Amino acid sequence: MRNGSERELGVSTFLEYEGGYMQIDARGKSCPLPVMMAEEALSKIMVGIIEVIVDDEESARNVAEFAAQNALFAEAIREDKDWKIKIVKGYGCEVQAATSEVHSGMQEKNKSLLMIIGTDSLGKDEDLGKKLMKGFFDTMKVYKQLPHTIFFLNAGVKLTTVNDETISVLKEIEALGVEIYSCGTCLKHYNLESVLRVGYRGTTNHIVEGMQDFDKTVWI
Repeated sequence: MRNGSERELGVSTFLEYEGGYMQIDARGKSCPLPVMMAEEALSKIMVGIIEVIVDDEESARNVAEFAAQNALFAEAIREDKDWKIKIVKGYGCEVQAATSEVHSGMQEKNKSLLMIIGTDSLGKDEDLGKKLMKGFFDTMKVYKQLPHTIFFLNAGVKLTTVNDETISVLKEIEALGVEIYSCGTCLKHYNLESVLRVGYRGTTNHIVEGMQDFDKTVWI
């Protein structure tokens, strides 16, 4: 039962519960707002638990990663169409759990190359450029010269949604272990959110974190 009052933060509304339990409704909020809302709520308490509700798996992952990066225990549970991420602050249990999360993250941190593709063609000639782009992916696959992650943004998201030729080879590249993401804001801009056919919806967090996590970042 709720034993508190609804309060307004700079970027969020939360309900305060007895014992420092707060619930933040971040559904419908685009990245990075859910993380900002969690960060601000955590800044208001010394000891307690916050629960962030989102309706997007990528947002749930970002909130959980934010908690791990700050040595806080986080647990994400899916309920129907929503995700609920509980973050614990100030209790002894958080140290061991968060430490294992950090060590797990360190194992994944062997990342050599992040490739960011912001166009659906190479060069100024659009027709030729689309053929060259397909050839670029084919060559990458054949020679196994693969990046750890490919992030598509701007018109590049058309390569993962409506371009049948590139989608087929990108699926093969993904099967080889490459992580593929398409900018969620860009998908929405081009009205392509419902037709993503390879990889996952991503956020600018992949670019910002890539500046630190990857040995090299290449823009195309």
